[in-house]
Amino acid sequence: MFWFVSLPTLLCVVTVSFSEPTTCEDAQKVCSVIACGIPVTNGTPGRDGRDGAKGKKLPTGQGLRGLQGPPGKLGPLGSRGAPGSPGVKGQKGDRGDSSVMETKLANLERELRSLEAELDRIKKLHTFSLGKRSGKKLHVTNGEKMPFSKVKAPCAELQATMATPKNAEENKAIMEVANDHAFLGITDDMTGQFVYVTGGRLTYSNWKKDEPNDFGSGEDCVCLQKNGLWNDISCSASFVAVCEFPA
Repeated sequence: MFWFVSLPTLLCVVTVSFSEPTTCEDAQKVCSVIACGIPVTNGTPGRDGRDGAKGKKLPTGQGLRGLQGPPGKLGPLGSRGAPGSPGVKGQKGDRGDSSVMETKLANLERELRSLEAELDRIKKLHTFSLGKRSGKKLHVTNGEKMPFSKVKAPCAELQATMATPKNAEENKAIMEVANDHAFLGITDDMTGQFVYVTGGRLTYSNWKKDEPNDFGSGEDCVCLQKNGLWNDISCSASFVAVCEFPA
């Protein structure tokens, strides 16, 4: 008995392979000329099939969500945005250490106050006349009449004192400057005896006859008359103020 198979039958046998046992009936569906009973062996693997159509995305399941994965790689730096609106102005900061400058400024302020005071004194001095010099003294007046209690103030503002003649020459200089009745810096208001307002007993006097008489028990000040003689007078009267400077 010959196992002879025609050429078409052999081609069918070669091109058909099975990876699992196949019945004769199944084989006949593929190749009708294959004789049943012939052993079939696995052939070489066939080519991969085409990719199928993409399936539809189904909704996320209701199960537990997995852990979040690690962060991805840092992306490129973006472009610079437009500047924002100005913020609210902050509070003033603490003052810096400027002790040296503060000291210099304080010194300058003191000097300025001193200069201003000196200028003010000079201005007030100019309101008086050019004055009259006698020995080591300069006597000046602005010609204003005032009570004895107010004469001290304008003289003190000029860093001067009320006129107090210590000799005949000074007495004459004060008389010429005042050119009127003037108060002298002499009083007995505190001691009962006439003394200089700057302190000390009189070293010179030029009293009018029968003066001082303390008329009416109230003449505690001294008036230099136009003729150069002295007279005790009430301190509430008003006479020319004469100030005295050391020359």
